[in-house]
Amino acid sequence: MQDTEKIKKIAEEFFKKMTFEGQVEVSTEENETVSLNLKIDDPSVLIGERGQTLADIQHLLKMIIRKQIESPIYIDVDIQNYKKKKSEYLKETARIIANEVSLSRKEKILDPMTPYERRIIHAELAERSDVITESMGEGDDRRVVIKPTL
Repeated sequence: MQDTEKIKKIAEEFFKKMTFEGQVEVSTEENETVSLNLKIDDPSVLIGERGQTLADIQHLLKMIIRKQIESPIYIDVDIQNYKKKKSEYLKETARIIANEVSLSRKEKILDPMTPYERRIIHAELAERSDVITESMGEGDDRRVVIKPTL
């Protein structure tokens, strides 16, 4: 993809203007997704509480890139592989809780999660025939419920 170098330069300039200099790694996937991973010394400031600052950064950077790149692409921004590690943790947690639900035949209600986190849980358990997932609640209190199948 020829746009990746341009996207990398845009991202580097974006973080430089925010006074965060680090190494921007760019990779592409088959589904037109361009992944940006910033490696810096202190990632916590850019990740924020429950990844909210990272989500805001991704939104801003996406808007900037889309104004400068013609082709339709999806941008996924990560900092120090935070989202990748979080995704792996959520998948493992989903499997463990689904196993508990399957054995106990009692539903479990998970803590509130962002839409991105809920999607990971739903996707991880979608192929299982022994449990089902659904979201409940509103706004910041929205959470996943894992239930045994009847």
